[in-house]
Amino acid sequence: MRRTLKYYRIIWLRHDLPAGLSVFLVALPLCLGIALASGAPLYSGLLSGIIGGILVSLVSGSQLAVSGPAAGLTALVSASIISLGDFKVFLLAVTVAGLFQLSLGLLKLGAIANYFPSSVIKGMLAAIGIILISKQIPISLGYDQPDFWTSGFLNLFSPRHFLGNIKDFNHHITRGPIIISLSSLVILSLLQLPAYKKWKIIPAPLIVVVLGVILNFLFSFSSIGITLKMTQLVNIPNNLFTNIALPDIRQLLAHRQIWEDGIVLGLLASLETLLCVEAIDKLDKRNRITPVNRELIAQGVGNLTCGMLGALPLTAVVVRGAANVDAGARTKLSAFTHGLFLLLAVLVFPSLLNKIPFASLSAILIITGFNLSKPRLYLNMWTLGWKQFLPFILTIIVILSTDLLIGVSIGLLISIYFIVSNNFKVEYKISKKMRNGIETEYIKLNTNVTFLNKVNLRKSLDQVPEYSVLTIDGSECNFIDFDILEIISEFEQKAHDRHIELHLIDIKKVNVLSTH
Repeated sequence: MRRTLKYYRIIWLRHDLPAGLSVFLVALPLCLGIALASGAPLYSGLLSGIIGGILVSLVSGSQLAVSGPAAGLTALVSASIISLGDFKVFLLAVTVAGLFQLSLGLLKLGAIANYFPSSVIKGMLAAIGIILISKQIPISLGYDQPDFWTSGFLNLFSPRHFLGNIKDFNHHITRGPIIISLSSLVILSLLQLPAYKKWKIIPAPLIVVVLGVILNFLFSFSSIGITLKMTQLVNIPNNLFTNIALPDIRQLLAHRQIWEDGIVLGLLASLETLLCVEAIDKLDKRNRITPVNRELIAQGVGNLTCGMLGALPLTAVVVRGAANVDAGARTKLSAFTHGLFLLLAVLVFPSLLNKIPFASLSAILIITGFNLSKPRLYLNMWTLGWKQFLPFILTIIVILSTDLLIGVSIGLLISIYFIVSNNFKVEYKISKKMRNGIETEYIKLNTNVTFLNKVNLRKSLDQVPEYSVLTIDGSECNFIDFDILEIISEFEQKAHDRHIELHLIDIKKVNVLSTH
């Protein structure tokens, strides 16, 4: 027992503590930004991050996933708060979402995550990487409206963003953040090289944040006006939790929309979580697999708690999980540690955190985004052929154009198309064989022959020449769909009329007349 505790203490000190600190630095602005974008109180985003870090990590079976408020739910949360008319009533919908996720987990419906192809998951990760980079570039250049939370790549070209304000481009660029961003990117890039491995004792994001604070302090002594503005720094209000809103339980059965919004919220949060843990498992160098039903239970417990304590709904989040893996996390203690840091940050030293430049945090996220969407990933997917590359690239394009769930759905449909089209070809094979000195048309049915093969099989049977011998062999089939048996039985009458000698091996005849 003592050896086990000592082992985990060493793992925590060497790996999970630095990783937890790194994820905390990424999660802090995300929690605040998502709350702002959702039209919810600031504390609700931070509360969600704290619950996701401390509570969900303890219940979850995932070693590397990190939970918190999700950008993918922002539009739905915002719309629900507006339609329900009161944040306290919305919290009831979050509670319903938690109960719904608990039910899914207890009914063991989490296995749906296993049916998402690898190419689609990789496409999702790459798209999130691109979005991360694109959203952080304005902040790294000094654009003083930090936008960590909106989704949709095309939003970059709206009038709200600096690319849409090209005439005022120079107005949005300030030299202080550019100096901090470039310095941070250089340090982060160098610390990823094997030669600088010994420096990984200190978390790279911590080095970058401290550097940003020091540089901004030095800028204040400069006469050329490069000191950062207050809008270019993290801003956590004092006494953040003084006005926490709790759910109005009396309204739970008063509005049908509470239950409708809660179920939709729970469904989307579950899908996003399952996709996230699948993606994070692929990044895990130790090939650990997350028990998905337990993860849904953990998320259900988390969202139930969020609803009762006044927090935004949470999911497992790819950005935090990827940052966790990137920082060298080993166990779920890193996610737990990040939750403790969030709690301490808002209770003990909010004024100290307000000195952190957004430019430093944007550099951390740019490197995380690049690691998710490296050029060699695209080259590797290309070498695997069209059946892997097309779902991968289409998933990226659709996510960038719309949102995560639509993009993944389109990628999944493309993958299913390839599976179906491939099924047409592999489940039976036509050849010619000599049987008893007579040349025979020979159709070999393989493994599982389903209704998907109906069209091609009927066409192949119709092409068998008159006055020939045909053998259909089902001896190695595990399953032959009734539709296929029906086609073969119907063909028997056609074979007689066309003077085709038909031989069936291990194929059951069915009564065709009974189907009419």
